[in-house]
Amino acid sequence: MRTILITGPGGSGRTTVAAATALEAARQGTRTLLLTADRTDTLGPILGTPTGGTPTEAAPRLTTWRPDATEDFRTDLLAFQDRAATALDLLGATRLDGEELTPLPGAEELTFLRALRDAATAADTYDLLVVDLPPTPRALALLALPEQLRRYLRRLLPAERQAARALRPVLGRLAGVPMPGEWLYETAARWDVELAAAQLAVEDPATTVRLVAEPGPAGTDAVRDAATGLALRGLRTDALIANRVLPDTSPDTWLATLAVQQRKAIDEWSDEWGQTYDVREIPHLGRDPRGTEDLAALPVPAPGDAPGPVEWPVADHLADDGVLVWHIPLPGAIREELDLVRRGDELVVTAGQFRRIVPLPSALRRCTVDGASLREGELRVRFAPDPDLWPRGK
Repeated sequence: MRTILITGPGGSGRTTVAAATALEAARQGTRTLLLTADRTDTLGPILGTPTGGTPTEAAPRLTTWRPDATEDFRTDLLAFQDRAATALDLLGATRLDGEELTPLPGAEELTFLRALRDAATAADTYDLLVVDLPPTPRALALLALPEQLRRYLRRLLPAERQAARALRPVLGRLAGVPMPGEWLYETAARWDVELAAAQLAVEDPATTVRLVAEPGPAGTDAVRDAATGLALRGLRTDALIANRVLPDTSPDTWLATLAVQQRKAIDEWSDEWGQTYDVREIPHLGRDPRGTEDLAALPVPAPGDAPGPVEWPVADHLADDGVLVWHIPLPGAIREELDLVRRGDELVVTAGQFRRIVPLPSALRRCTVDGASLREGELRVRFAPDPDLWPRGK
């Protein structure tokens, strides 16, 4: 299934662009699901059809869905409470009733990831998934969550520890305290499978991102930051959409000045990003788009085909320079804001406000970091073979 993730700075009109993109695809005959992460029904007034916890048909071949975090949180917490009954009773805990449960911070993100997983695996029902993400900083944190949580689970509850589960009752009697039950490892394994499915949906080669921003100085800064953050996550951006573009000619001096500023920003975007992204302009309608007719008037890019996965190749320069070079695309990155730390078989990459811990390719695990440089929007990390680990003759 083709998946398009749509995000941008707050107030840029990303939800409107997501709705217009999904509607255009549906009108072309594509079975489309529009999934929104918005807490409130912002999407409903734009489409003219309320959205909620149940998938709803908004137009022919177009379904909308706004997951309900409250109900999912209540169901999961009550189920966990039942499974942990023995431990809770031992601690003298008082049970929680379903009526008193309200979502805690993070519940909405987990509910949305579960919905994203379910939507991305519904290939028999839909051909295209359009995802209306939160503003870019929240969207990047949300998209990073499956990978981060899976890493935490592997560290806290390693799967290999389950091999000793037959000894846990004996150890519990010797220690005089309850040992972690098998249900805990089973729950961790289930969470890992669910998170892996969500991670796969995000990292699938058929998944691309479209950035929406109003052209101007603030929009330019936001696009540059977003491009770096998305690239560090290994996500491909296929379109940069300049939204609410004013006409070039206007009798109003104030609007004409603003239009000149917008045109300057769009030209900068084309020069900087035009070779990588499809830079598109969506004109200002003179009003907030409402209903399918207004959405149809917005010239959003067609879904198109997925351009393929982002490559992080390792180049072999052993014969010439005695090093392997790992090429990591980081468009928009600033040299002074880059930092690298080697931790065992992982590399911690920091680019400004963004950080990611990535596993090293197998060949690089037998090497030491020999330096790094940033050239033309690409981080190039040099690795020298470790004589104690590198096979002889290689």
